[in-house]
Amino acid sequence: MQFIVDESSGRAVVHYLRTAGHEVLAVAEAMPEANDRDILARAMSEGRILITNDKDFGELVFRSGQGHHGVVLLRLHAESPANRVRVLMGVLQRYADRLAGHFTVATEGGVRIRPTR
Repeated sequence: MQFIVDESSGRAVVHYLRTAGHEVLAVAEAMPEANDRDILARAMSEGRILITNDKDFGELVFRSGQGHHGVVLLRLHAESPANRVRVLMGVLQRYADRLAGHFTVATEGGVRIRPTR
């Protein structure tokens, strides 16, 4: 799969995804300090699923109607890199085939997947 990882999600998420064989664009490396609209637009144009901890992307998708290829929002109580990777790993193991074109919210307690189109 192809992902773009927002700076808010951190290097551990980037490392995990790359190690798992995914093609990953890290915002921190390719477009540091880019605004959310530009990140989402690049993800859309390149067919990448966005991984983020920033709930502002929900505003862009649901209120502003900005297009996307898929968003995974990690809403975690424990923001440690290890917990981010653990939760994302569970999402990919169970729901990888449902992420494209959907807005997914993942917490330690569960996953909600919503279509946005």
